[in-house]
Amino acid sequence: MRDIDSQRMMIRINQGKGRRDRDVPLSPKLLETLRVYWRWMQPTTYLFPGTVKRVRADVPISANSVWLACRQAAQAAGISKRISPHSLRHSCASHLLEAGADLRTIQVLLGHSRLEHTLVYLHLSTKHLQAIPNPLDQLQISNLDNVKRSRRLKKK
Repeated sequence: MRDIDSQRMMIRINQGKGRRDRDVPLSPKLLETLRVYWRWMQPTTYLFPGTVKRVRADVPISANSVWLACRQAAQAAGISKRISPHSLRHSCASHLLEAGADLRTIQVLLGHSRLEHTLVYLHLSTKHLQAIPNPLDQLQISNLDNVKRSRRLKKK
């Protein structure tokens, strides 16, 4: 499984969305789960091998199998909304943004060639919109007790 780099904690995705290769972060928890799976399945070439005539074979997993796995996982989680592999990609990017990742990092992880393609995630983040400091909060407001009032507005 040369596509898993446990030193850098990255997974190499070959021919992903847009037929692009990219590296994605690997969490220690996922690495441990993949190690357990690997010891159990003992795959030779592909970590998740595909099938030929419904028999496990040394071929890549099909896109249809990935769609089916997403649908089954959503049902198991009680999610009624249609979920696709792209939904997972989209939600991952949104969560990264919410967690404070910068747009350039998200752009690289998603494999976007242009930053404009990544900017779509900005409008989703209310946390970021609320976190922006208001420049008016930086104004120094004088103490009104020492301000002389005009005759007309004098308190009686």
